[in-house]
Amino acid sequence: MVSWKLTKCIFLGSLPVCGYFAGTHLERQRLLDHSKDTQLRNLPALPLFGTVSAASPIAPAQSTQLEANVSRISQIMKYGFPSLDNVRSFDDYVLSYDRRNRVAHWVFEHLTADRVKPNDGVDRSKCEFKPDESIHKFFRSDNSDYKKSGYDRGHLAAAGNHKSHQNHIEQTFYLSNMAPQVGKGFNRDSWNRLEKYVRKLTKVYRNVYCCTGPLYLPRKESDGKNYVKYEVIGANHVAVPTHFYKVVVGETADGNLEMEAYVMPNQVIDNETPLTSFQVPPESIERAAGLLFFDNISRSKISKINGKKS
Repeated sequence: MVSWKLTKCIFLGSLPVCGYFAGTHLERQRLLDHSKDTQLRNLPALPLFGTVSAASPIAPAQSTQLEANVSRISQIMKYGFPSLDNVRSFDDYVLSYDRRNRVAHWVFEHLTADRVKPNDGVDRSKCEFKPDESIHKFFRSDNSDYKKSGYDRGHLAAAGNHKSHQNHIEQTFYLSNMAPQVGKGFNRDSWNRLEKYVRKLTKVYRNVYCCTGPLYLPRKESDGKNYVKYEVIGANHVAVPTHFYKVVVGETADGNLEMEAYVMPNQVIDNETPLTSFQVPPESIERAAGLLFFDNISRSKISKINGKKS
């Protein structure tokens, strides 16, 4: 009986050791089999939380580029993520993608006077709207969805905010950064006015952090009940938001923080309507969108909200 128990103990005790050596052998074999494929794939939007095996060699130049991208992302998201759902990182902006609606939950940008300054070497006419192939084909939108829909492919991260490099402005034309917007009277007019205003804030603040996204707000119908209703377009059923928001934080030279928050209906708006008429308490957007903006900042640290002392 003792001999049998001893044999059993030795056998069971050897399993982890055998597993270790077997795993080591398989990992070594995998690296040998894939030694020719050690470079990172150049996807349009590398997931922010993607991993790179420590055993995979990275060329020095590539490693430097990766470090630069990570540094830029941490700079953009300095004051916190509104959510962590399907986050995608580009060279100069970050977004969270809503796979059900085929439109981003939010898009985050960091703007400075130097970054929004026009660059003669950047040509917007070379940019093309294109599907974001980093998103599964089941969930991404396509140019055909917008064709004859009556809606513009409206930028969330504005192309005009990313003129420092050709690659940066081209990346704003991925359809993951687009949402169906009413064209004349909204996207090409009042929404454009708001985008230009945010760029002008870089002359006032050292750093400007801007979060933009869609809203699907309820409306009371004739039966007295509230309903959330929105149109979908194309074969992929891309959602048409009822409203759009922008939440902006400006950082002064002495480190003070000021916030502004806007909501605009996705409809024709009189160009004479002042932008201040679209200002709302940031909490109302957070409740409607299910997001928390700039949650690394205590609201007590924000000296002004919509121009008034908080």
